[in-house]
Amino acid sequence: MGAALSQTYFIPSPTITEKTCPDQAGRVFVVTGGYAGIGYELCRILYDRNATVYIAGRSHSKASEAIEKIREASPKSSGRLEFLKMDFTDLSSVKSGAEAFLAQSDRLDVLVNNAGVMLQGSNESRYNDIHNLTNCIGPTLLYRLLTPILSKTASISPTGTVRVLWAGSIALNVSTPKLGGMQLEESGRPTDQDVLLSYGQTKTGNAFLSRVYAKDTPKTGIVHAAFNPGNLQSELQRHWQGRFSMLFLKLFVLFPPVYGAYTELWAAITPELTPDRSGAYVYPWGRFGSLPDHIEDSLKEGEQGGGVAATFVAWCEAQTEKYL
Repeated sequence: MGAALSQTYFIPSPTITEKTCPDQAGRVFVVTGGYAGIGYELCRILYDRNATVYIAGRSHSKASEAIEKIREASPKSSGRLEFLKMDFTDLSSVKSGAEAFLAQSDRLDVLVNNAGVMLQGSNESRYNDIHNLTNCIGPTLLYRLLTPILSKTASISPTGTVRVLWAGSIALNVSTPKLGGMQLEESGRPTDQDVLLSYGQTKTGNAFLSRVYAKDTPKTGIVHAAFNPGNLQSELQRHWQGRFSMLFLKLFVLFPPVYGAYTELWAAITPELTPDRSGAYVYPWGRFGSLPDHIEDSLKEGEQGGGVAATFVAWCEAQTEKYL
């Protein structure tokens, strides 16, 4: 409970904001879900600091509106803003979106897997599948498609500056199965759960993806981190209903989306995230934290951890194979 409280109340002030972010000229970022909420605020800050930012998402109209607003707010920026159309529930569109990016850019410094969804409803299998696709499988495919350009960029960039960020949540602490943080079918697919645990399992999944892929950092040069953006007022809440929304609002203070952007910004550019810390977990509003013990157990190899993390990552990869 102490770890949850430290991510919810009395959070230290952010150290990297729009006022302190260094110039990002020449650097390229891909931000999924970058036209709303936390992602929008991150894109706004990066563009203002002269970065090239690709906003990935489903809606061309929402992206166009966001791009226009960001450009109007920073008329002196030398950066670029571009839209990449992709829908994580349609993996073929993730492939086409990645191909569109590769046709336009010869480098990628940071991939921010910001987009996510939390559904409510009566069909547990359906929303478990959508959670898995949107929050884990789609980002896995996008990372795998972009690994070559990320690694190429790492080879010509300062050590540790090329990164992939994976979205966690306070749900890791308060809404995951206590046995390993995730329960799997024999195939490796997460078992169907109620809406809270289904969502929480995908946030565990992103912690798994970050740590498992961090093992490749010495080879690829790509540094990974998972992050809890914080408890925020965002579009994630558009599917909230009834008792859950009331309970959450009573337990947690919700902050403006820009604070979540500060968390992501810190993870994206802080010099503190060195290759030896690849796979780290980041707390609001930019500081190193720790995963809950039951999730750490699943990351351990052998009998004690049961191989849950490796099994899940292998399952995610198996879902993406035909799109590579």
